[in-house]
Amino acid sequence: MHQRKTIRPPHIWTVSLLLGLGLFVLALAVFASPAQAAPTTGPAAQDDKPANDFCLACHQEEGLDKTLGSESLPVTINPTEFGFSVHAEEGLLCVDCHKDISDYPHPNVKARNTRDFTLSFLETCKECHEEQYTKTHDSVHQAAFDAGNKNAAVCMDCHNPHTQTRLTGKTSGELTPSARLHIPTTCAQCHTKVYETYKTSVHGNALTQENNTDVPTCIDCHGVHNIQSPETVTFRNSTPFLCAKCHTDETIMSKYGISTNVLNSYVSDFHGTTVKLFEEQFPDQPTNKPVCTDCHGVHDISKTDNPETGIAMQENLLAKCQRCHPGATANFPAAWMSHYQPSPEHYPIVYYVNLFYKFFIPAVLGGMIIFILSDIYRRILDRIKGVRHS
Repeated sequence: MHQRKTIRPPHIWTVSLLLGLGLFVLALAVFASPAQAAPTTGPAAQDDKPANDFCLACHQEEGLDKTLGSESLPVTINPTEFGFSVHAEEGLLCVDCHKDISDYPHPNVKARNTRDFTLSFLETCKECHEEQYTKTHDSVHQAAFDAGNKNAAVCMDCHNPHTQTRLTGKTSGELTPSARLHIPTTCAQCHTKVYETYKTSVHGNALTQENNTDVPTCIDCHGVHNIQSPETVTFRNSTPFLCAKCHTDETIMSKYGISTNVLNSYVSDFHGTTVKLFEEQFPDQPTNKPVCTDCHGVHDISKTDNPETGIAMQENLLAKCQRCHPGATANFPAAWMSHYQPSPEHYPIVYYVNLFYKFFIPAVLGGMIIFILSDIYRRILDRIKGVRHS
């Protein structure tokens, strides 16, 4: 009689081993499948474009550069600085500007030097900043570029796309105080000598040393994107009204005890009257009469009471007058009241003569009126009496 064999169930450890092996093979198949891969620094969920982290993984490396001809183009991008930029804040991707790059290795750069590489992006800024782009094409910079000067300023020379922070308030649209402080140093990249003169002036010193944003910067006088040539007749003739934008502002001038009557006093003066007539009737015709900058300077404007350069000093003012009036002597500027209103402190003789006439003229005219009215009254009475007697 045969004995029945007892079939024992598999040991628990054997079952666990087989189950684990099966799960491992399944996971390996899933994660190895290209269709299921989900890299953290690869294509973003934005139209399959590479995320900025994907680009910065390489481009944050220090000392990274690209050789273009005999020049070296730095391509290191500081992730922190880029993170604070307005482009990062607005969610722009690197490939939104670098449209020819979508993966690594990158296509060959066709630019022969670093300047040509910069100029290859001229049309890129237009896609988001069309208004500003259009204005630059009516500027002195564009005129120089069109004339063949490839070093004339373009968008990227003033606005580094990888580090440019927000310039205007999101809601106000006004230039931020921080942006105003950095405008002169931006222009100084090309206009070094002008900047060196400006920063020692009364305006520049207040801005660069005292962080006073009340004072004018380059763009307040020259404009922003549609900068015109300051050498034109039109620009010179309009200078008084340019300066008046600040110097007739009571809010600003009251902080510093400066009179807001400067424009009125200038226009009522024989200098200003002529300039105003020319500016209104013949804007393209030059005038030989002085405007603000002829007496106060251009980028080197100083305080009027500065003992060395201020024109409140008679000898300094005389030197200015002699530019147009070579025969002027020491008493020549004393006969001109400039922007002063007559007062007991300034030109007291003129002040008291004016004060005298303020009373004298009404008294004379008032007396004449009273005399005439009384005469008319008397004649009427005499006529009435004559009628009654008859």
